[in-house]
Amino acid sequence: MLQTSPQPLPPSNPAKGKLSILFFVALLLCFVVAYVPVLKSLIHTWSTSDDYSHGFFILPISLYIAWQKKDELSRLDVRPSKWGLVLFIFSLMIYFLAYSAGIRTLSSFTIIPLWAGIILYLFGFRMVGALMFPLFFLLFMIPVPSQIYSFLTIPLQLTVSKVSVMLTSGIGIPIFAEGNVLHLPGRTLEVVEACSGLRSLLSLFVLSIVFGYFSLRSNLLRSVLFVSAVPVAILVNIVRVSLIVVAFYYFNFDLASASMHTWLGLGIFFLALIIIFVERGILAIWDHSADVK
Repeated sequence: MLQTSPQPLPPSNPAKGKLSILFFVALLLCFVVAYVPVLKSLIHTWSTSDDYSHGFFILPISLYIAWQKKDELSRLDVRPSKWGLVLFIFSLMIYFLAYSAGIRTLSSFTIIPLWAGIILYLFGFRMVGALMFPLFFLLFMIPVPSQIYSFLTIPLQLTVSKVSVMLTSGIGIPIFAEGNVLHLPGRTLEVVEACSGLRSLLSLFVLSIVFGYFSLRSNLLRSVLFVSAVPVAILVNIVRVSLIVVAFYYFNFDLASASMHTWLGLGIFFLALIIIFVERGILAIWDHSADVK
């Protein structure tokens, strides 16, 4: 009986591995040197703006998600692609053009395709696909352009104002709205940007996508939780404006003063978290039910 001897495994090439590590370190140094102005601008925005203070947590969370996938990543075939180098160089060119033109959002955005290009060049398309979510999550560390922010804020302010007037007039309060200005007997209130819902929406987007990723397995249910952050943000800010109107009209208590408005804002955001958490629990039941079937 003939026996075939097992074929010896091809010898590893430690020199090639060292070159890959050195190349990765060189690319990392190029990134740090080139992107110092952008990184400083992002850190300044995160530390000075309440709207983007969550930016400090985006990179650590992305790295943690990637680290959780280490077993899956270790099983992937490493097939480097030269298209990654093309994407890297293209992203770097767009970055320099955007930075020279003073387009901060675009120059910050190029961080994501640039790192996708590095991963693609060193490890291949399958690795990029496996890391697509942590790469996508990096988007939330980039501030929304001021033009888009203003464009979205105005309709949200008008929606919150209109619905708040409908609710409070429904319980007998004499109130009418002119745009985002609410008129009460002896008092005029303005629904400012902070009450539009956009500020809390950015943070709710981040929290809902993190909750969904770690507690749900269905991508459809994750998307439902993510999208639901929009109506939740609008709803809780309608509650905030309505409470301010009711407190002033019935109790002559000013919840719109600086100190009270801050505490009310914290309470309203906590209410939004409760709603998102409860919704996540309901979706988790459906998620587990689908597994049983």
